[in-house]
Amino acid sequence: MVERQLRRRGIGDERVLEAMREVPRDAFVPESQRRRSYADSALPIGNGQTISQPWIVAAICQALELTGSETVLEIGTGSGYSAAVLARLGSEVVTIERHPELADAARGLLAELGFGNVEVLVADGSRGLPERAPFAAIAVHATAPSPPKALIDQLAPDGRLVVPIASRSADMLTQLRRSGEDLVSELIGPCRFVPLIGEEGFDS
Repeated sequence: MVERQLRRRGIGDERVLEAMREVPRDAFVPESQRRRSYADSALPIGNGQTISQPWIVAAICQALELTGSETVLEIGTGSGYSAAVLARLGSEVVTIERHPELADAARGLLAELGFGNVEVLVADGSRGLPERAPFAAIAVHATAPSPPKALIDQLAPDGRLVVPIASRSADMLTQLRRSGEDLVSELIGPCRFVPLIGEEGFDS
């Protein structure tokens, strides 16, 4: 997976590649999907949600440009897989899931696998976590109709927000970087995610 799906498709951050190599993706996939655990595709995990394809997880992590000292805010815990990868790359991960059943399952699995630096919360992720801001890095695993202002406001100086933004042709994975009073945007590539539901996302 790491060499064929990630490195060959432009993932060059060695820390990201090593984290993707270390985290057992099959542990985060439902039993019925285990044989496809390392396929280059998204897989259903219940509640109408999916575990993203490996390249998407790696692309988000690479765009966050983590050095190991950051507290990362993640929106959309899902199975907990991306949080586990982020936990290898930052110092702490706070991840928000709107489905209590998925949050409970992810919390238990992450603890079982020894990821003690991940905190799983149930809330409206589109609002972020203002009481814990600012964050050096924010990863969003759901498509927003536009860059969520609440999340932008929670970025630290030089902080990076990676979020899929809906467009007419395709969702576009986008890096937004706070630079002084400005926000610099860079497109990463087309993608497909479930919609971001909440106050600053789509209606349920």
